[in-house]
Amino acid sequence: MFSATTAARFSKTLLLASIGLFFTIVVFNNTTDFHSNYQFVHHVLAMDSTFPGNQGMWRAIYSPQIYLAAYLGIIAWELLNAVLCWIGAVALFRARNVSQNEFTRAKRIGIAALTAGLLLWFVGFLSIGAEWFLMWQSKIWNGQEAAFRMFTVEALILVLLLMPEPANDSQ
Repeated sequence: MFSATTAARFSKTLLLASIGLFFTIVVFNNTTDFHSNYQFVHHVLAMDSTFPGNQGMWRAIYSPQIYLAAYLGIIAWELLNAVLCWIGAVALFRARNVSQNEFTRAKRIGIAALTAGLLLWFVGFLSIGAEWFLMWQSKIWNGQEAAFRMFTVEALILVLLLMPEPANDSQ
């Protein structure tokens, strides 16, 4: 049987690895179906599906170079998240049998990875995309729900990762 400490450590390791898997698949999809998701960035930045006559249209960007730079930046950020999550999960797995202090130190990369993911969803998609470029007005190019879902999932995993493990209950 696993002790409560061991079970908590495995849980944190597996959850962090699951976010690494998610970001790995996202990067794979964004690179193998580049045009589909590029169109998302293009339409959000161009604001071409927001409410007609809205007063925020002065914010729209009409530069394919900026669309490409923004999309490549998103993919790079997602790749960074994937790599950090995988490195963090390996660090947690390797530290599964060490002292509480050493395991807590092993959490650092995972904490950084999850924080970077939260920043992507909250700043990149919810603040800049949804609010600055009024993505929320679009019926077609609106990624708020997916961004909020991922922000919530990562936030919950970060909270779990930050929690100390229970005292070892093996007898």
